Amino acid sequence: MQRLTALLTAALLSAGIMSAPAMAQEDAASSEAAQAQAAAPATDFSDETLQKFADASKEIASVSREYTERLQNAEDEAAKQEVRMEANKDMVSIVEDSGLEVSTFNAIGQAIQQDPELMKRVQAMVEPQAE
Repeated sequence: MQRLTALLTAALLSAGIMSAPAMAQEDAASSEAAQAQAAAPATDFSDETLQKFADASKEIASVSREYTERLQNAEDEAAKQEVRMEANKDMVSIVEDSGLEVSTFNAIGQAIQQDPELMKRVQAMVEPQAE
């Protein structure tokens, strides 16, 4: 269970990296709306959508480990920024290839942090062979 939680945490951290550039581009009104939405995330995601999230999260966690190592080994801030941009691009591609929009992926990530039942549903999808 701890390994699974670590996997999902890594995926959520990756989602945070991924959403940072998009959030920086929002205006104040959009930011306020996003914060209000984050305070009460939707939890009525379909099983199909949650499965896409689980699959993308596993792949992002794997990619995230690679980029974390590269980020730690980067020599200067410019090199770190280049690694972040490459990681962002790859993670966005993973999410989009899964059939989800980045905003939906991030919304699910926020929702599972606040809803233990939703977290359990996603955990069951991440490692169904463990049951």
